[in-house]
Amino acid sequence: MVFLEIIIVTLSIVTTVIYGLVKYKPTAELKEIWLRIRTWWMMIIIFMIAILLGPVISLVFFALLSFLALREFLSLIPTRSVDRPTLLCVYLTIPMQYLLIANGNYEIFVIFVPLIVFLFLASSMVLAGETPGFISAISTLNWGLMLTVYLLGYVGFVLVITSDGGLITSNAVLVLFLVFLTELNDVAQYTFGKLFGTTTAIIKVSPNKTAEGFAGGLSITILSAVLIGPWLTSFTTWESLIAGILIGVAGFLGDITISAVKRDLGIKDTGRLLPGHGGVLDRVDSLLFTAPVFFHYIYQFKLY
Repeated sequence: MVFLEIIIVTLSIVTTVIYGLVKYKPTAELKEIWLRIRTWWMMIIIFMIAILLGPVISLVFFALLSFLALREFLSLIPTRSVDRPTLLCVYLTIPMQYLLIANGNYEIFVIFVPLIVFLFLASSMVLAGETPGFISAISTLNWGLMLTVYLLGYVGFVLVITSDGGLITSNAVLVLFLVFLTELNDVAQYTFGKLFGTTTAIIKVSPNKTAEGFAGGLSITILSAVLIGPWLTSFTTWESLIAGILIGVAGFLGDITISAVKRDLGIKDTGRLLPGHGGVLDRVDSLLFTAPVFFHYIYQFKLY
């Protein structure tokens, strides 16, 4: 795909520039950016391979991503020993959810985790007979499933959504559009915040987030959506503009939501799997919100 080639060329240029700067003036901030770029290469290569191998492999990749994110989330918050059998059922939710996605079963997909699994978890944990810590335990499990399996699962549904249901064709371009703009929004907000940020936007949740960073990231995301939307997808200019706004705002909200979780737990990163980026949740935090918002936008207005 030409779009993937453009991303690789752009990242190659940025990599060369940052490498030169690190060699010329090795500051701590530049070294951190260099570490982030190296991790970006790893993530892009894995993501490209999954997308290019077709929708089935892509769904397996997203299911694995959900597993890693869920495991990471549950490792941050202690669970009760009595709930260990329930934890097995929680993890089994992942293949069941992605089988629904693969079959294009939207009607069951939208209620599986929020309703069916919710009722099952509540019933099984009540029958275990242990009331101390019940609210905390069931809230942790349901919140973890909603974030890492239900919301993240929408990326998979964007991939396979068709006008008549079923896994008939791969909408890889829509996934690329969504993921690219989501990550671009993150990078742009971070960059504008570092360069021009003076006014704190969400001071109690994430002190490093600034109004300038949010405005700069949103502007870059909207502009990029308008430029690549009509070329990469079937979107019109106005449809691309709306998509850019939705992704920019939703991405920011997803980011600060996970920031709130981390501040509540007193941690900086959710994990150490990705050097320079922290854990899986640190990397997909924005996508947790942009994926369902983008899906329902294209689903309701038949933009696929």
